[in-house]
Amino acid sequence: MTQQAIIRGEVCFRAGDGALMPIPPGPVEIELTEESATVSWSDPEGNPGVTAITLDEYERYCKEGKIRTKAE
Repeated sequence: MTQQAIIRGEVCFRAGDGALMPIPPGPVEIELTEESATVSWSDPEGNPGVTAITLDEYERYCKEGKIRTKAE
């Protein structure tokens, strides 16, 4: 299930074994599966980004108000 959402706070992901990287504030698309949430976005320069985060992380970010789905 794909849904539209907005990043409204610090939401980060780890690129491989590297440092945590922020997802820029603004609109994103989220694809939920049984195992993870895939987040897709474009940065301010229009470059696309995509990452998967665990469902626990996704639910925590939603609970904290950092990810807001369009239905909210």
